[in-house]
Amino acid sequence: MTLSRKLSDALNEQILAEMWSSNLYLSMYIHFTQIGLDGCAHWMKKQSQEELEHAYKMIDYSVQRGGQVKLEQINVVPTAFGTPLEVFEHVYQHEVHVSELIDKLVDIAHAENDKATQDFLWGFVREQVEEEATAKNIVEKLKLYGEHHVAIMDHHLAKR
Repeated sequence: MTLSRKLSDALNEQILAEMWSSNLYLSMYIHFTQIGLDGCAHWMKKQSQEELEHAYKMIDYSVQRGGQVKLEQINVVPTAFGTPLEVFEHVYQHEVHVSELIDKLVDIAHAENDKATQDFLWGFVREQVEEEATAKNIVEKLKLYGEHHVAIMDHHLAKR
């Protein structure tokens, strides 16, 4: 079964969103590197790589299913960030947004009666549960530790 045009277009939009997310986390990596929080930088670099891997998986899936993959221009990401807490609050909000995008993709696959794509996307749904929980946990710990103890979290995030 070939991907429907509607589903192919929706996957293209998600591929672009994943690439934008990768750039967002890369920008955060640069921010943390510049302020000397190497553990936070390491975490963001890994996150950036993971988002790019998601794009690759979606590209490979689309090609395998006969979809028309179109790489569009990626919008500019923010380059100025605040405190580590503010950055990770942004990460959490962004992961919630990505979860909403993935949920919409599942809805489209369901409406198109494409069970294979639904199955493929459920892996991303499950991963987003983990992504949101991880980001929320970091935010809660940064709030608990306070800004004066960010080195504790930085050390912890270096282990990723």
